[in-house]
Amino acid sequence: MKPITNFIAILQLPTSWWKKLVLLSLAAFFINAGADHFVNPDFYLSIMPPDLPLRSEAVYISGFFELLGGICVLIPRLRRIAGWGLVALLIAVYPVNIYMAITPENFPDTPLALLYFRLPLQFIFFYWTYSVTRPTYNPTDQKP
Repeated sequence: MKPITNFIAILQLPTSWWKKLVLLSLAAFFINAGADHFVNPDFYLSIMPPDLPLRSEAVYISGFFELLGGICVLIPRLRRIAGWGLVALLIAVYPVNIYMAITPENFPDTPLALLYFRLPLQFIFFYWTYSVTRPTYNPTDQKP
């Protein structure tokens, strides 16, 4: 039990159980999503605008940075910069959601309402990710 306690102490998680849940869920989400880019690259290629250059490279690069960001939000000294990096990544991939919403004929298996729902949903992810950049999630940033 001591190694687990030591590991948790190293992570310097917020004291509130809610903030712990928010932080750990965010990390799990991005680690899972990033890994999925490598497991299911064809899915990500299928939702990208066809005119985008280096499409396959973009899938792997975005997956790599999602994985990296998900891991780095768990590292106290990197948490803030990882949060900002993930916010930037979410902004960079937002055009994919727009493309899906304005070309629903390319996604006949996805309900139109879901294609539109993805647009505001991304703003929830922006806020969720931004929240880990705040001092309450970063004990080293708090003033004594």
